[in-house]
Amino acid sequence: MKMDSLLLLLLGFLLTLFSQRFSLPVVVALDLKNTTRYNKQVSTLRLERIEKHLDKINKPPVMTIQSPDGDMIDCVHKRKQPALDHPLLKNHKIQKVAPERPKVMKTMKPSSSSRSENDTVKAKTGGIAWGHQMWHTNGTRCPRGTVPIRRTTMSDVLRAKSLFDYGKKSQRRTSINTNRQADAPDVVSGNGHEHAIAYSGSSNEVYGAKATINVWNPAIEQMNEFSLSQIWVLSGSFDGSDLNSIEAGWQVSPELYGDSRPRLFTYWTTDSYQATGCYNLLCSGFVQTNSRIAIGASISPVSSYASDQYDVTILIWKDPKLGNWWMGYGENSLVGYWPAELFTHLADRATMVEWGGEVVNTRSTGEHTSTQMGSGHFAEDGFGKASYFRNLEVVDSDNSLSSVREVSTLAENTNCYNIKSFYNNDWGTYFYYGGPGRNPKCP
Repeated sequence: MKMDSLLLLLLGFLLTLFSQRFSLPVVVALDLKNTTRYNKQVSTLRLERIEKHLDKINKPPVMTIQSPDGDMIDCVHKRKQPALDHPLLKNHKIQKVAPERPKVMKTMKPSSSSRSENDTVKAKTGGIAWGHQMWHTNGTRCPRGTVPIRRTTMSDVLRAKSLFDYGKKSQRRTSINTNRQADAPDVVSGNGHEHAIAYSGSSNEVYGAKATINVWNPAIEQMNEFSLSQIWVLSGSFDGSDLNSIEAGWQVSPELYGDSRPRLFTYWTTDSYQATGCYNLLCSGFVQTNSRIAIGASISPVSSYASDQYDVTILIWKDPKLGNWWMGYGENSLVGYWPAELFTHLADRATMVEWGGEVVNTRSTGEHTSTQMGSGHFAEDGFGKASYFRNLEVVDSDNSLSSVREVSTLAENTNCYNIKSFYNNDWGTYFYYGGPGRNPKCP
């Protein structure tokens, strides 16, 4: 009897050890009408690696603010933020001197828009107050000398394919499009990424870009799909492994954030999305300086069909004195910067700028995804119905902002998502873009 008890105890110990070493069930719940609760077998070794990663990127906060949307916003001392862990930034001193802002130049052409003046007024009065995010709701702010950082959770990482993939865009796999213009960006991808973009052409003297972007809440069909609207500042080769990209805008990404809210985001890479860079502050690199804007936090309010329209203004430019690439949000707010040390081609200048939308189409059911781009409506639906980018501008070698006189446009499948550009004196160069994804003409 005693021997049987000992054997049972030993067997129980071995079973416990085995289950801890190899796998245990983890339930991840998502706040999404299009996704469901699921179980995932996760090894203890993987959990340990994730915990170690979380300890690395979630810096000790001075205080923490609970956001109504469920986010935890940690107020972290500026000198303790993740950016400075990057090996290229070991000796980096956070830039304290304000960057030299681009000078504004007016470029006017006769109006060719069919929009009414009332549309313009309505859009401008509907603009989002600078920096308004959900975590501001209760009035609490991070103290001076700290920066707000959205806390990363175990569930956030477990939604990704792997720890390596967490916080990263999949690599753009290019394919040949014989109908493409010689100077068009090579964004035709074989990994399900689809675009509707405007681009500036292949100039050798680009030092930044600006636009005001209409904010919507597009529906996402699959958890591992996303919909975003952003600015790309680019240099390097599209068909090689050395593309440098700096990006900012808003996105809806259930996999990255665990919900379906539009969120402010940033991204960077120096090797065509292979290993370097990441979204937001999910790796070292981007240096945040603003204590009121949390990158990765949700934006509120958002636009409604045939009703109030809201937009955000984003500026990315290279400081002519110190060479860092700065991000502005709203009319006058500085969010932070990407240090020049991170880049190869962008260490000097950009060669192309893109504005527009991007979605992931996984074709998980064998059909095109119903994930929406922009508002989910085609460009021809116009103001209040289709999403827009307005007042497209670029920064030149004299650190001057000027309206883009002409842009080219590109969309891989205009039956799914499309784009149409215009010009008038109020909105300068602007465009409507987007679409519903799957429909009778986009099976």
